[in-house]
Amino acid sequence: MENLATSVRPDVRLSGISSMATRLLLADISTLYHEQCGIDVHFRSVGGVDAARLVREGNPFDLVVLASDALDALIASGHVLGDSKTDVVRSNVAVAVRADAHHPPIHDGKAVRKAILAARSIGYSTGPSGAALMNLLAAWGIADLVAHRFVLAPAGVPVGQLVADGVVELGFQQLSELMNLPGIDVLGTMPHDCAIVTTFSAALCSSATHPGHARDLLQVLRSPITSELKHRHGMEPA
Repeated sequence: MENLATSVRPDVRLSGISSMATRLLLADISTLYHEQCGIDVHFRSVGGVDAARLVREGNPFDLVVLASDALDALIASGHVLGDSKTDVVRSNVAVAVRADAHHPPIHDGKAVRKAILAARSIGYSTGPSGAALMNLLAAWGIADLVAHRFVLAPAGVPVGQLVADGVVELGFQQLSELMNLPGIDVLGTMPHDCAIVTTFSAALCSSATHPGHARDLLQVLRSPITSELKHRHGMEPA
């Protein structure tokens, strides 16, 4: 593996904020960066709306990783440096059911629409995946018909947990958040004709304490040496 280090700086500790979709990926990349450069990195992962709010409130983070459009809003408000924005991964929304439940086909948009209409309850999350799903149902003309069946996952609770607990019959969330959760089966990502894909990007916060090292980490986040980790967590390099 290519060596990232130029010098070990044990006195430097980088901090970041991210949404939940990239939580495990960023933990692995942080470990890689520390092994190669000797610099500690800690990402706090919360819901995307809360992450953006914490940045706007001026909390001292070096980096922020969010859906690209959410990051653009923080750039517009001056809380994030626009020239540092770096696309990191593309993440697909997937569909899950309880492990012992019927597996409806989701091979195309018509099948997904049928599965949604048949489900007694449907779980989704805040953030880009949930908003995109609602827009899709509106485009299909069924949003009002199934609105009463939707269950919004509480902050910090994966949709997959609602599925595993039997709270919802059908769950939609980023593949990275559904994969490897016990008690559920992931049917697959949304099919090509109705795919929901979110680009997650990273950028330097205006309040960064270590901007130079933070920019180095931005380079690592988009580097080919992290591609294997991105695939392992169900995402594609951006």
